[in-house]
Amino acid sequence: MFAAGLATFALLYTTQPLLPLLSRELHVSSATSSLTLAATSLGVTVSLLPAGWLSDAWGRTRVMKLSLIGSAVLIILAAASPNFEVLVGIRFLQGVALAGLPAVAMAYLVEEVHPSSLGSSIGLYIGGNAIGGMAGRLVGGAFADLGGWRVSLLGVGLISLACTAVFLKLAPASQHFTRKAFAMRPTLTSLRDHLRDPGQLRLDAMAALLMGTFVAVFNGLSFRLEDAPYGLGETAIAAVFLVYPLGSLSSAVAGRLADRIGRRAVLPVGVLIAGAGLALTLLHPLPLVILGIAVLTIGFFAAHSVASSWVGRRAAHAPAQASALYLLAYYLGASIAGPLGGTAWDSGGWNEVVLVGAVLLVLAFVVSLRLRGTPPLRQPGEPEAPVVV
Repeated sequence: MFAAGLATFALLYTTQPLLPLLSRELHVSSATSSLTLAATSLGVTVSLLPAGWLSDAWGRTRVMKLSLIGSAVLIILAAASPNFEVLVGIRFLQGVALAGLPAVAMAYLVEEVHPSSLGSSIGLYIGGNAIGGMAGRLVGGAFADLGGWRVSLLGVGLISLACTAVFLKLAPASQHFTRKAFAMRPTLTSLRDHLRDPGQLRLDAMAALLMGTFVAVFNGLSFRLEDAPYGLGETAIAAVFLVYPLGSLSSAVAGRLADRIGRRAVLPVGVLIAGAGLALTLLHPLPLVILGIAVLTIGFFAAHSVASSWVGRRAAHAPAQASALYLLAYYLGASIAGPLGGTAWDSGGWNEVVLVGAVLLVLAFVVSLRLRGTPPLRQPGEPEAPVVV
């Protein structure tokens, strides 16, 4: 599962540090180049719920294997794209294929791993996700410096195939999975109930706003760091993502604080920390810009971890579907707000990128305050279903 998570998130985010390079070589605007990331996020968004339903009928491991094989092969094909339009189309299909892993992984672990080892197993999977997101950007940037964006995509694709081979070799077949046919009426009934719950909708809004901010700012950041006075190359731009481990640490700390003093108190603080980091990036010295990005990352992961854990906590029934809706909003936020970072850069430079992020964070803060007054649907002490992104 560590290898699977690494491959999935490396494939998803590999083009982010390449956006300036894609813009130059394929003769598209900054905003248009960011469609290589937005299209993949959109593919994941539209496929999450169907992938979960498909795994109920086909089996967990089969869907995850097909997901990994298909997405790794598609990025290798993307490296041979004759033009930008074909590249975006393949990246969308790659997102469709990628959705099979995040949609199914948690259900597979819960079903197959003994409760005494479930926490460590989930930790390994989450670790693979985080390292994959960071490694895809770092390795992609390094390969791009060596041979351009095609070499970058090919290199990440080959690494992902190696991770896929590890998963195919080591992943145990499902032993406790019970096949069940898709039932339209109960599925739609539970979906309707989730969409009628103000708390669920507010948490979904948090997912979209937080992830939208994060992707829009990082998309714009690639162009800012390549531009004067910094003039950084693809490898150096990708190295900024080394701040990711700070996010993993802040997630753990925020989770403990939420258990101690409550999610309602911790969630707005995470948003405020992200806002403070965004404000720091308005300063010009490069160390302060990187510090601002690090603080933004800390706040984002803290708020996101609290909001995502809250989803399973308040779901009265069908917590897996509630989690899927949160994931859907999360990736939809990336798909919509991500290109705004490039558009803002084209129209007004970094100040406008910060303005886009600030608007989204203000909205997220308002939603977090509304969540403070949202009554719980579950009684204290009832089991909580984790959400993994």
